Amino acid sequence: MFKHILVPVDGSAAAHHAVHKARAIACAFRSSVTLIHVIDCYAFTGMGADIYSGQSDYLRVATLEANEAIVSAREVFEAQGMLVNGSVVEGHSVYQTILEAAETLDADLLVMGSHGRRGLEKLVLGSVTAQVLSHAHLPVLVVRDEGT
Repeated sequence: MFKHILVPVDGSAAAHHAVHKARAIACAFRSSVTLIHVIDCYAFTGMGADIYSGQSDYLRVATLEANEAIVSAREVFEAQGMLVNGSVVEGHSVYQTILEAAETLDADLLVMGSHGRRGLEKLVLGSVTAQVLSHAHLPVLVVRDEGT
């Protein structure tokens, strides 16, 4: 039923739970899996030229953290003898980059975590998961962090 599953990861507990759920689904359907971490490379846009070195440092650290998230998620699959693809990509809009990757990879399921933010915190911080759900043209399984 699901030939290719895309799993966005960010190193959070919610993403970790989503990885485990995706592994179970992939085992059941013998699906291929791609892990993705999106770095918002425009986090410092509009802050002036002085911030350039800050952006450079941000991208360096973000790339290191992204690679750690991919490696950690990959280990969950490899522990079951499953091979997965993983990539770190840069994009202006995290949710759009996830959806573009899903289309490019011809994924037929997205499995992603949600931090379970509510109320004002969700309104102020926004939600990549909510944006993906609003704009996706494929099934999306949202796995909530067990602590929420």
